[in-house]
Parts: sequence; C-alpha cells; structure tokens
Amino acid sequence: MNIILEKIKTTIKKEIEEFEKQFQSVIQSNNIPVIDKITHYILHRKGKLIRPIFVFLIAKMLGNIQKKTYHTACLIELIHTATLVHDDVIDNSFLRRGSFSINAIWKNKIAVLIGDYLLSKSLLIATNNNYYDLLKIICKTIRDMSKGELLQIEKSKKLNITEKIYNQIIYHKTASLIAASCEAGARSVNTDEETALKMRKFGIFTGIAFQIKDDLFDYEEKNEKITGKPVGIDLREKKITLPLIHTIQKASKKDQKHILNYIKHYDEKKRHKIINYVKKYGGLEYATQKMIKFRDNALKILELYPEGVMKEALKIMVSFIIERKQ
Repeated sequence: MNIILEKIKTTIKKEIEEFEKQFQSVIQSNNIPVIDKITHYILHRKGKLIRPIFVFLIAKMLGNIQKKTYHTACLIELIHTATLVHDDVIDNSFLRRGSFSINAIWKNKIAVLIGDYLLSKSLLIATNNNYYDLLKIICKTIRDMSKGELLQIEKSKKLNITEKIYNQIIYHKTASLIAASCEAGARSVNTDEETALKMRKFGIFTGIAFQIKDDLFDYEEKNEKITGKPVGIDLREKKITLPLIHTIQKASKKDQKHILNYIKHYDEKKRHKIINYVKKYGGLEYATQKMIKFRDNALKILELYPEGVMKEALKIMVSFIIERKQ
C-alpha cells in the first residue's frame, strides 16, 4: 500500500523534499539539548505525511506553489505531530508507529511540554509571516481537536454515544485537521473564497472516511505491527466507534446487556466476544458502507475541477485513505 503513496509523492517530489528540509529546520530549537534530542527522534520516525501531501496536491491543482505553501505544510504537520504526542499521553500509549512513544522514553511531563512547543511553533509561523487567514484556520482546528477528544472522553465514561455524537467526535478530532490542510493549501495559492471552502468540505469528507478506516482497524485480528495501531486500544479505552454503535443499536436487549458488560469489564477474551457480536450484527459492513459514502462525497467535489495530474493524484489519495493497511 505504501507503493501507492510513494507513487502519489512522485507528482510533488520536489515539494516534499523541500518541505522536509524546512520542517527539520523549523522543529529544532538549536540551543536546548532536550528539545533537539526529542525532535531528532521525531524526525527519524516520520509518518506518511498525508496532511502535507494534501496541502501540496491541492495547491498545485489550483495554482503555483509559493513560499506560503511550504509554511502551510510545516505548520499543519507541526499541529499533527503535537496532537500525536499529546494523544499518546492521554491514551497512556507507549508505542507509536512501531517505536517507543515520546512519553514512554521521556515521561509524560516532557511529552506534554514538547507537544505545547510544537503547537507554539505552528502559531509562530503564521504570526511571523502575517498569515492571519492561516492563523484563524489553525486556532479553530486546535480548538476543534481538543473539543473532539474531550467529548470522546466524556462519552466513554457513560457509554451512551450515538452515531450523531460519533460523527461530531470524528469531525472534531480528525477530519478538522485534514479539512484545515485542504483549505489552507488552497488559500496558500490565493484562491477565491468559494474554492477554499469547497476544498475544506473535500477535506471534511476525506477526514471522516480516514477516521472510520482507523476505527475499523480495532476490530481486525491482525498484528498491531502490521496496522501500526495497538490492537484493541479503542475498546480498552472504552471508545465506542461506528461498528459498535451500529451493533448496540441492532442487537437484542439481551445481547446489548452482554456487550456493554464486556466493554465495562474489558480484557483480551472479552475483546473477541465483542468482535463476534459486531460481526453478527453487521457492524463492520455498516461502517465500511458509511466510509465509502464519505469517500464518494469527496470525489464528487473533485469532479468540479479540470482533469490533470494533481486531480488524479488527489483521487488516488482519497482511495488510498480507505484502502490502506495501516
């Protein structure tokens, strides 16, 4: 599957190479050893760069790459990296992308502060360059991501999540940043307001599909080394996601009682019992259909724009989002 992503990157090879140089320069402090040690560790565990890829593909589809486009990709990736560091603290997770998380090595206090440091760097890029349009986008996005995490934590305590609330959570915690990547990518090449908002909508649909795919990983019997996500972490944290929401809604009262009891008193044996119920009531199929619907909605927006290499790469990117194995 990474072959597909590498193929997409070839359309923006020069831009990605330049972005990586600039990101490496931006992320370091150059005078505080502990920060530089941790940021060096982060740089050597880089992810798929999905959000910067969206920034560059959309910018190139709509106009010519500018200095602002590189700054946009950097500040978006800073926010993404910061939230991953904070998420690992919240989830008490010691692994990230198959390696030890920041909090596993440097403990929670330093991990939280590093996350804050990265967020401040993103804000400084915007303010130092007078990108007030981008500043507005990233401030709203950081707020939305925090709201999503807090709403999920609140609902995990009560186990009373509905599909409507689930959609709110995944919009805020995941789709909002992908939407910001797409909108900001458009604004970085001075596109008109209508187009920028269409790109935001494209990002929302794509981001929701992305998160549903992530949630489906929790119900797979694969090794976490393959998916990159700790197996069962959502169930362990009592995060009720779409496959389970549909299952609880469709289950008999007797089965509902069993499922909720298994979640409250979760362990590895109960995980397999929960998965069996999800399969019994078609939870995986339902979530997959919803994911495909959001993918199709994203692709419909792209149809409004002329054919070209960048548009084709974006279409492949959207399909990659729901077909990826990790």
